[in-house]
Amino acid sequence: MKKLTYLIGLIVLILTSCKESQENNKTIDVMTDGSVLPFPEPTSASVTGKTLADSKHQWRTEKNHLPEDAPNIVIFMTDDAGFSNPEVFGGPVHMPTMARLAKSGITYNAFHTTAMCSPTRASLLTGRNHHRVGAGQIAEFASDWDGYIGKIPKSTATFAQVLSDYGYNTSAFGKWHNTPITDITKLGPFDRYPTGLGFDYFYGFLAGETSQYEPVLFENTNPIAAPHGPKYHLTEDMTGKAIEWMRTSKTLAPEKPFFVYFTPGAVHGPHHIFKEWADKYDGKFDEGWEVLRTMTFAKQKELGWIPENATLNPLADTMQKWSDIPASQQDFQIRLMEIYAGFLEHTDVQYGKIVDELERQGELDNTLIIYINSDNGPSAEGMNGTISELLAQNAMPSTIDQQIEVLNKDYGGLEALGGPTLDVMYHHGWAYSGASPFQGTKLVAGNFGGTRTPLVISWPNKIKADGKVRSQFHHVNDIAATIYDVLGITAPKTVNGIEQQPLDGVSMAYTFGNADAKPADKTQYFEIFGSYGIYNDGWYANVTGPRDPWSVDVSGFTNWDPSKDTWKLYNLNEDYSQSKDIAAAHPEKLRELKTLFDQEATDNLVYPIGASYYTIFFSPSEMPSSPLTEWSFYEGQDRIPEAMAPKFLSGRSTLAVIDAEIDENAEGVLFAIGGISSGFTVYMDKGYLKTEYNAMTLNRYKAASKSPVSTGKVQIEVKTQYDTKERLAPATVTLTVNGEEVGQMRIDRSVPAVHTASETFDIGADLGSPVAMDYFNRAPFKFNGKINKIDIKYLN
Repeated sequence: MKKLTYLIGLIVLILTSCKESQENNKTIDVMTDGSVLPFPEPTSASVTGKTLADSKHQWRTEKNHLPEDAPNIVIFMTDDAGFSNPEVFGGPVHMPTMARLAKSGITYNAFHTTAMCSPTRASLLTGRNHHRVGAGQIAEFASDWDGYIGKIPKSTATFAQVLSDYGYNTSAFGKWHNTPITDITKLGPFDRYPTGLGFDYFYGFLAGETSQYEPVLFENTNPIAAPHGPKYHLTEDMTGKAIEWMRTSKTLAPEKPFFVYFTPGAVHGPHHIFKEWADKYDGKFDEGWEVLRTMTFAKQKELGWIPENATLNPLADTMQKWSDIPASQQDFQIRLMEIYAGFLEHTDVQYGKIVDELERQGELDNTLIIYINSDNGPSAEGMNGTISELLAQNAMPSTIDQQIEVLNKDYGGLEALGGPTLDVMYHHGWAYSGASPFQGTKLVAGNFGGTRTPLVISWPNKIKADGKVRSQFHHVNDIAATIYDVLGITAPKTVNGIEQQPLDGVSMAYTFGNADAKPADKTQYFEIFGSYGIYNDGWYANVTGPRDPWSVDVSGFTNWDPSKDTWKLYNLNEDYSQSKDIAAAHPEKLRELKTLFDQEATDNLVYPIGASYYTIFFSPSEMPSSPLTEWSFYEGQDRIPEAMAPKFLSGRSTLAVIDAEIDENAEGVLFAIGGISSGFTVYMDKGYLKTEYNAMTLNRYKAASKSPVSTGKVQIEVKTQYDTKERLAPATVTLTVNGEEVGQMRIDRSVPAVHTASETFDIGADLGSPVAMDYFNRAPFKFNGKINKIDIKYLN
């Protein structure tokens, strides 16, 4: 009996051991198959004894989790470029790098973005739909609904993070625009900066736009001063940095592939480019945007880029026609388009320098290059053409004649356009021409003019160029899945201990060797600013939204009820350019797609429709910003984003008390917010106390003390008192030194919403571009005295 009991116990022990061994093996498999990231660190390969004599040393080795021929990966993505801009696809802009890669690779004419920059970037990097990753709009307009929170969740790791864990060196250059604006201070937190989301190195800017001549730059998490000089240009600077990083990667870690995410702020506004680049297009646009659209459309068909039966959509009814432009304004409008075209060509040429470097290194054939023409459709946010692009975003009325008058009087005429003293943007008609043959522009997610962009993929070692256009319906969220597919990576289930949401994208690799491959099974919704649509199996239903992005008219919001929106229906298998609404003929199909949109919107956190407008339009007081009403600043504090600084905007009266020490002929900035296009500055010049309120370039209000300020310790007060709390409210600015009034000015029209998109609040200098033209050539115009303290508080 005892023997039987013993045998039973022994069997149980063996079975238990086997089970535990199986469980342990499963754990080991899970830890090494990529479903859990990061991979476990390698264990010691050495044998440890009590002495060196009975020990054996052997360096542990990192396991290679990538295929031996893993390619380098380079992603180019331009900002705000149009579907029909590239010359290689029928447009007017010479883009030699795109043409070169199209010749060595493959092209796609039915690839889509989200219709807006931050949402597209978040979707691209995570492989998920943009609302699912909190990017229903840009972070500046964030609200507390999950789909609009403005923070990429930890449950949707970027593919940069995954590639890094697998052994890639990773870098990002250019525009980021996926960090909450409340985090962009020297205090952080930094977990949603590029280096917190998978990139080893970052060089670029965090905001939605910046000056190409005097950018607000970051290297990793550190704000840095941009190099200055008459030949400096941000896109060129970033190109040089990218090449330097690639060389370093291959010199110090030649066994590791690298990933370069190169997404400059070009050609987003402001349109900044050297005169010689714009001059290349002299005379190319003299006939206006409607003629340009027609010529482009014909060329697109001639090249076989779009189907022969495609239809050219007409200009939207709410758009200005070229024939409506007075002769006195036409040279202005033409020059703005020449600048845009030169800016776009210049950007593409910078990409070419990176491709050339890959070739010099012998890496080009084994580099997967993904060239996304744009993060959304061309931007109509320049409204009717402008010398100060944020006039429109602030809804500050002006006329083109007024702008041309200021341009000629204060800036020397057309020659100043494209230069560092003005933040220009082209007319919405040029943007619409850049979306040919589609309807819509950037911000119109329901129409392909806002979402469709050319895509070029080149990888000579693995993809054979065949000269055929691929027309399978794909989306920017498919890029991550494609990269995982070609590398044999399974999307991880856990990253840094956090369970991951599944990818929304599908791999495009099935199209690499077969231009006519049956499209992948894909349902894709779109939504930006209340414009939305749904694609499924060749059918597309959409709603265009409550307002046109090229119009300041917001009457569409009056009693807007998305449940009563008018839907349209298109059969894309027969109607490439989304030109024939067949909703009335197919009510059942429309109902089916509306139901499908509801399912997708619910699953992807899209609801409530209109949430992207909540803070900017319905409740501006809730926009992300500093909760403070009083501040104490000290010398050397700078690079504070406008959202986190005191606001010198419509209706917000302030008192600034400056405790300083000055010498004879004191000069330099005491404090400043904003930049060359708009802002507020207080400064000393040859002993005089001065101030300027730059109201979007068109109005510059100035005051100065009548005599030099007494030297030694002084207390300066700057009081800005608004007449009312209304937008555009007038105000009086009073300068006081040691209790005595020394100067005063009247602001007739104040800025209501924001001075700039990226400029900062600085103590003791004016970093970035200068607010005042008076010290433009002396910027950053550091104060040569001593600032002990500046107290600023709101008075209402």
